[in-house]
Amino acid sequence: MSLRTVLSLAGALSLSAGTLAQSPADTPLPSPAATASTTLNGKSIVVRYNAPSMRGRKIVGGLVPYGQVWRTGANPATTLVTAAHLKIGTLDVPAGTYTLYTLPGAETWMLIVNKQTGQWGTIYKQDQDLGRTVMTANPLARPQEVMSISFEHTEAHTTELHVKWEKTDEYVTISVE
Repeated sequence: MSLRTVLSLAGALSLSAGTLAQSPADTPLPSPAATASTTLNGKSIVVRYNAPSMRGRKIVGGLVPYGQVWRTGANPATTLVTAAHLKIGTLDVPAGTYTLYTLPGAETWMLIVNKQTGQWGTIYKQDQDLGRTVMTANPLARPQEVMSISFEHTEAHTTELHVKWEKTDEYVTISVE
């Protein structure tokens, strides 16, 4: 075998191995990573999540069923990182890192702040709940294709955390303790 043939085969094998070695992280996710952040009283609050799309599906009461804990996003668990001690609805939340879940209901949603972190979004352990608080509904006039989490109506010491998707806008007030 000539040197030219050997080099050609080695190059082909290298390309093939490189293609096989690509990790799922190299492939764009259908629900891309997103971040919502704000500052209250000089302290940072960040929510990291993955934003799913409707893609023709029935979302609330369908893909996101009533009466079952929802990961509030897609892929890895949705993470809240706060540098401040917060009051989220009726919950006292010390500075730290948490996972956010929701419990959708036909009439009322609950926001769940969970102490377990770093897990895949569907892994929920109720015994790790810091607590739950009622969310306020504000129906959207038009369907929203991509789920979003945002901070709105932010002032020096208060904000609202909104979860929007399809025709649903559920939110809770957050204040610095």
